[in-house]
Amino acid sequence: MQIALSATRPGEVDCLAFPIARGAPVSPPIEAAALAAEAAAASRFTGDAGALVELFVSEGGRTLRVLLVGTGEGKAADLEKAGAAISARLLTSGVTGAAVDGAGLDAQALAHLGLGALLRAWRIDIYRTKLPEKAKPTLETLTLVSDAAGLAGAWADMEGLASGVAFTRELVSEPANILYPESFVARCRPLADLGVEITVLDESEMAALGMGALLGVAQGSVRKPRLLAMRWDGTGGAQETPLVLVGKGVTFDTGGISLKPGPGMEDMKWDMGGAGAVAGTIKALAARKAKAHVVGICGLVENMPDGNAQRPGDIVTTMSGQTVEVLNTDAEGRLVLCDAVWWAQQTYKPAVMLDLATLTGAMIISLGHEHGGVFSNDDGLANQLLAAGLESGDKLWRFPLSDVYDKLLDSPIADMKNIGPRYAGSITAAQFIKRYVQDGVKWAHLDIAGMVWADKPGATWDKGATGYGVRLLDQLVRDHYSAE
Repeated sequence: MQIALSATRPGEVDCLAFPIARGAPVSPPIEAAALAAEAAAASRFTGDAGALVELFVSEGGRTLRVLLVGTGEGKAADLEKAGAAISARLLTSGVTGAAVDGAGLDAQALAHLGLGALLRAWRIDIYRTKLPEKAKPTLETLTLVSDAAGLAGAWADMEGLASGVAFTRELVSEPANILYPESFVARCRPLADLGVEITVLDESEMAALGMGALLGVAQGSVRKPRLLAMRWDGTGGAQETPLVLVGKGVTFDTGGISLKPGPGMEDMKWDMGGAGAVAGTIKALAARKAKAHVVGICGLVENMPDGNAQRPGDIVTTMSGQTVEVLNTDAEGRLVLCDAVWWAQQTYKPAVMLDLATLTGAMIISLGHEHGGVFSNDDGLANQLLAAGLESGDKLWRFPLSDVYDKLLDSPIADMKNIGPRYAGSITAAQFIKRYVQDGVKWAHLDIAGMVWADKPGATWDKGATGYGVRLLDQLVRDHYSAE
């Protein structure tokens, strides 16, 4: 589905949608306005965000489908929910062209409605060869009708953000036989056309740098690991020091020798959700020409139980020189991240660094699928992230760090173990990564295990990949790391 802009109502559309604020009178500018008001009253429609009333009216000698869609209190989230409700209702309805009457909405509000519509319309059907006719998408164009000043600019900004979310969803959705470290890199190379600088390290280059932890995870797979760096500098060099984002990119996680249970293992194609969010964020920033300097780094591996796979009890030496006793090969994400974050600091000298990872099942036990977890060595950074989460809808909840938890990782034979005891699993995982954060670097770890995939539709996504993290990081950049 595409979003179009027009100052006037297109002549040939199958459906008209009218946004209605909570408590506002229902009086759309159509010949059957009275019928619309009666339908709204009969349906107990009060304009709640995302609520819909559908009716068919005679307009200009033809039958027209009309949607009344609630916009609630008019907040950004309400408007996005309204746009998503339009897409969800019309996407497979047989309607090919629809228009939204944006009278009464300013440019930013209408752009948010369009964003919600575009996000909710995303789906992946490329592997479905026998899709029933009535399940096939028909909606090709949704036109936002308004002469509001600044609409084109506001929509271009939202469209860029939506492209980043869609890219993340695409990466997270692909099966592991299609998306693996080398093909992940290939998917990201076209970002160079948007002005993104791409750097890739192969296995031999990582070995020369001493990345024993990342390479230890990868050694059981025939799929070769990669370290991908994507730099977007929309400041023309004005911001010398970039914000650095590091993503866990385990393109499939069997658990290695510490094999996961079979039921549900197919879900582990999305264990690269952190890397997917980083790649999507870079695309969003580049697509909307953000005046910011941001580097996204993805540690890309596949964790398999081959005859050459890493064993429980192995000791690896990380790029930092610290040694790790690998007690559980299924605690592999932190092994990937520790080398990736060290390389990031050595290469880009950031003042602020974030990592994102589908790191622990314990996070899902703690927070379910409502919040990602955030850990940080800096209160100011943590508060920036929490605020960005509320503003963007990608919500976070803060967890503690302390020396008491850190001691749970001490090993009798190496500098540290890669797991702690059964309890506080998400915290000890964060404490592990913290050991690789250099002095003076403000750092936050986002454990997003419960957020990258949804078993049921949400406000602006269908079942499947949510694109979580892109809007959060984009909002953080807008609020605090932009030269604008």
